[in-house]
Amino acid sequence: MSNDHGLVCIASPYSVDETLKRLLLAFHDKGLQPFGLIDHSGEAEKAGLHMQNTKVLIFGSPQTGTPLMLAAPSLAIDLPLKVLIAEDTAGKVSVTYNSPEYLQQRHEFPPDLVKNLAGAGALIAQAIE
Repeated sequence: MSNDHGLVCIASPYSVDETLKRLLLAFHDKGLQPFGLIDHSGEAEKAGLHMQNTKVLIFGSPQTGTPLMLAAPSLAIDLPLKVLIAEDTAGKVSVTYNSPEYLQQRHEFPPDLVKNLAGAGALIAQAIE
């Protein structure tokens, strides 16, 4: 696991699609809502371009996100949360997301509200163990 420039990156032992499936199941089990999926590689293919399998899952919970956006309205640009699932040219898959601490510094919301975001990282890591 690495944390660079506010990004947390975790290696996944699974394919992009299996990783996505595992994340969706974990989010469902915790009551987090999937709001959308962006299939970057699928859209690239439609345009006649090649891109390693790359998807972004948008997810969250109005119960935890709304208090954050009330405290720091600019946070709406980063919420709902996003998780990038990508395969590199060597076939290795990683999962990347913004760290809660980065989001707190970026939007200057009260530090005690970081807990509203902190559980997502643990859930992501657990889903791809």
